[in-house]
Amino acid sequence: MELITKYFPHLTDNQKEQIAQLKPLYDDWNAKINVISRKHMDTFYCNHVLHSLSIAKLYPIDTGQTVLDIGTGGGFPGIPLAILYPDTSFTLVDSIRKKTKVVEGVAESLGLTNVTVINDRFENIQAKHDIIVSRAVAPALKLVKLTKDALAKSGCHIFIKGGDLTEEKQELLFTYKNLEWVETPLNSVFEEDFFETKKVIKLTK
Repeated sequence: MELITKYFPHLTDNQKEQIAQLKPLYDDWNAKINVISRKHMDTFYCNHVLHSLSIAKLYPIDTGQTVLDIGTGGGFPGIPLAILYPDTSFTLVDSIRKKTKVVEGVAESLGLTNVTVINDRFENIQAKHDIIVSRAVAPALKLVKLTKDALAKSGCHIFIKGGDLTEEKQELLFTYKNLEWVETPLNSVFEEDFFETKKVIKLTK
């Protein structure tokens, strides 16, 4: 919790309690369904929770906005963001049923009434959302193409990625010349070594 409150000092007591419950919940689910590499559980709060919350650190979400988390896996970045924004509606989508089962269980245990979990391919989502987020799912061009029906006209994509994105950026902007790519290195936000090569990409028209 110290790591999270270091960067998010204004959490409510309920939010702190929910975040504190995350690791025990994922430890329990991981014993039944391996959704997070067990060797990474020691760095769970840095590598998964804080990494997910990097979106909020850079681009605070407004009350009333709708957020779609595509390829959510075990619930990242959607679950940590839903804790931070209890008055915002989050839809978490993954095509693998065992993963959405875990996400449903975690959301229910935490009492997250603002989370909807869908077991489907994200390209099948038709409902419009203000923000589409993902963490290390696929190249940006593929993500934008496959979610074109799910993004509101004035909406944006926010992707958490790592490594050299030069080629990925060129490919996207060659195809979608009306998009603006804003890339923020996370080592400019967080001082932990894990974030040295991590970035957040925001795409807007």
